Amino acid sequence: MQDAKQETTLNRSLGFWSALALVVGTVIGSGIFFKQSSVLDSAGSPGMALLAWFLGGVITLTAGLTIAEVGAQMPHTGGLYVYMEEIYGKFWGFLSGWMQVVVYGPAIIASIAAYLGILLVGFFNLDGSWQAPLSIGVIVLIGFLNMFENRWGAAFQIVTTLGKLLPIIAIIIFGLFFGDQNAFSHSVAAVSQSSGGFGVAILATLFAYDGWILVANLGGEIKNPQKLLPQAIILGISLVLIAYTLVSYGILHFIPAETIHHLGQQTTVYFANSAFGTIGGRLLNIGIIVSMVGCLNGKIMTFPRIVYAMAERRQLPFSKQLSYLNRKSHEPIVATVCILAYASIMILFFNPDRLSDLCIFTVYCFYVATFVGVFLLRRRQKGSARPFSTPWFPITPLVAILGALFVIVSEIGSDLPGVLLSLLIVAIGIPVYYWKRQKMTR
Repeated sequence: MQDAKQETTLNRSLGFWSALALVVGTVIGSGIFFKQSSVLDSAGSPGMALLAWFLGGVITLTAGLTIAEVGAQMPHTGGLYVYMEEIYGKFWGFLSGWMQVVVYGPAIIASIAAYLGILLVGFFNLDGSWQAPLSIGVIVLIGFLNMFENRWGAAFQIVTTLGKLLPIIAIIIFGLFFGDQNAFSHSVAAVSQSSGGFGVAILATLFAYDGWILVANLGGEIKNPQKLLPQAIILGISLVLIAYTLVSYGILHFIPAETIHHLGQQTTVYFANSAFGTIGGRLLNIGIIVSMVGCLNGKIMTFPRIVYAMAERRQLPFSKQLSYLNRKSHEPIVATVCILAYASIMILFFNPDRLSDLCIFTVYCFYVATFVGVFLLRRRQKGSARPFSTPWFPITPLVAILGALFVIVSEIGSDLPGVLLSLLIVAIGIPVYYWKRQKMTR
């Protein structure tokens, strides 16, 4: 039995296009379609709003360039969890993984699925009671797909990523070449008071850019990860940066600032209806649904890998079961089922949006630690060759660190009770860590 277990390992079968689709697909969900108004209101003017989307992308790109150096040196399953363990030791690695598998991962899946359920109910004119069953049904179907060989989930990710690009391309082309309004000549200040300032606008875009690092959870399944992982992260973030900036420019070129302010989250739907008629709004909704399904698929592919990696190290309760790999598909089926079951419970009984928001603070704390880790690794490995080196060092990681610190400080200022609660959630993992450590030394 032990020999059989040793022979069953994760398939290192994902190529560049699969990795790239995961980066783009896990970032582009609904944020770019629904945050136009909030970013504009906070920035105060269309020009500053566009700059916020661009700078948010630049900060994210510096983060990607920094993580790419770390990931190329540690091409293992688990991503951020593995990086923290290798740089700072098992204790800090465990806490970063604990936070992701206990709340952040399931809550992110639940919040996307819950919002998708709302869209599906509206799209098919169903009763509101269908929302939860549809949300759970979608994640069950996607989870089932991901219990086959990873190439099936990767292929689905490529298809949905291509599908979500269609409405984005349509918005960009129509906004750039057929817009007859010029919102850049207006100011939100003429309509209402700015709701937070330029810093808050950048913060909103950073959340819309988040998710790119999840591809690192599949480091043990990517072919030649020392080369392909940095390429996928850097190109993927760059493509999202260009897409987000051009979509924002297209909308601002077509719809006046005052109208965007009053439309709120319906800005993009209004754009589609005005540009393409009523059927355009329906098609855009389909595009958003496809976008969110692809985003869900990326999360469901990646988060169970953290559970698997921690269970392989015997750091979780029921580690033997959670580290099980199906001998035919080489997929962590038990870890996937547990993550999806937990997400389904959140959909039924909790507000997953609030739960996922609570962990933003701690996620960015671990981001900062990993960015700082680039400096530590270079000192430890002075003179050693690296598969990938962050360009413009040390400026690039310093920008990434400052960007993450900006998020942390903003979270403390805007939601101190939530920050304290998120720290409590992480702290609960401390006795679990020492309990498992004691059991392993017996």
